Amino acid sequence: MPKTAIKITYPHGQTIWNTADTVTLKWTTRNIERNKTIKFYLSKDDMVVQELGIFENSEYAEGIVLHRGLPAGDNYRVIGIELFPDDKYSIAKYATSFFTIKKAPRPTKQAAPKPIEKPAKPVVRNIFDGRKLTYVKELTVKGKEIRINLWDHGRKDGDIVSIYLNGEAVVSEYYLEYRKKTFEVQLDPTKPNDLFLYAHNLGKFPPNTVSIEILDGADSENIVLNSDLKSCEAVLINVKE
Repeated sequence: MPKTAIKITYPHGQTIWNTADTVTLKWTTRNIERNKTIKFYLSKDDMVVQELGIFENSEYAEGIVLHRGLPAGDNYRVIGIELFPDDKYSIAKYATSFFTIKKAPRPTKQAAPKPIEKPAKPVVRNIFDGRKLTYVKELTVKGKEIRINLWDHGRKDGDIVSIYLNGEAVVSEYYLEYRKKTFEVQLDPTKPNDLFLYAHNLGKFPPNTVSIEILDGADSENIVLNSDLKSCEAVLINVKE
């Protein structure tokens, strides 16, 4: 029977691979049919360190991943052996010249991006003196100094109220009238400012109801607030940055 032969053309003596590379093998054969298979090994100092795979005799194989743990060295070879030869006494074998394998650098770990710290949401008062605060409006003004007009909304019925800003009384135990009472306040520009109505009695016709006009320069906002002995209506005022 005609003698078979294998010749590996890649890798060769000038080849340099890196551990964990995906590599290719190339070879030529004589008297070996295409449907026959060939097994390839990677050896170091004539000791097999990795089986590279069994491939049909297409003279080309790709996508072979080298072990990451292979030590660096210039004494590597690829060996090819014919499988299931027609003549068991004549098996084609081939070993390449020595070539080099280098250690691949370890992948650098990307530092995890620091989470973006969200500014803490300002705490808004929701209870005062045992009474629940209900916010009916939130508005933004241009400056921290504003003027407020206050008067009775509806019938004059003996309502006595206080107006609080950020927990401090700016109008204390005031007997509501139809005539507007004007006062100026300073807001805290670093947080929402709570302005709320506190009832000291219920008058003849509960709940206590007050009309408030907030003046910010040429701009104004009219709000109606209600209050009884258990709850207060409030408005949040922000200073524009």
